[in-house]
Amino acid sequence: MAIIREALKQLFKRPATVKYPFERIAVPEGFRGRPVWDMHRCIGCGLCSRVCPSGAIEMIGKAMEAEIIHYVDKCMFCGQCAESCPRNAITMTKEFELADYSRNKMVYEYKRVT
Repeated sequence: MAIIREALKQLFKRPATVKYPFERIAVPEGFRGRPVWDMHRCIGCGLCSRVCPSGAIEMIGKAMEAEIIHYVDKCMFCGQCAESCPRNAITMTKEFELADYSRNKMVYEYKRVT
């Protein structure tokens, strides 16, 4: 009897899901999407690559000549890189639709423009 009562109650409720990708919900505040580097703020300390638990950040070069390579396919979007950056050069965006057929397109390179 309890099952029938619950079924009738659920029959008149709104669905809990949306028809993604045709309908979208707002991304909540504090969401940790793809990290992005501001190379004008980056001092090349390498702290982001050292604290990354999945090894998704590679730093080539030293200090101001450093090039940062971010492997999105390895990243677990924990935000440790952004929290550890002393100059706040890394921000976590709200971008989360990062799937691709090619692994080469899942690598982001950040270089300092002089």
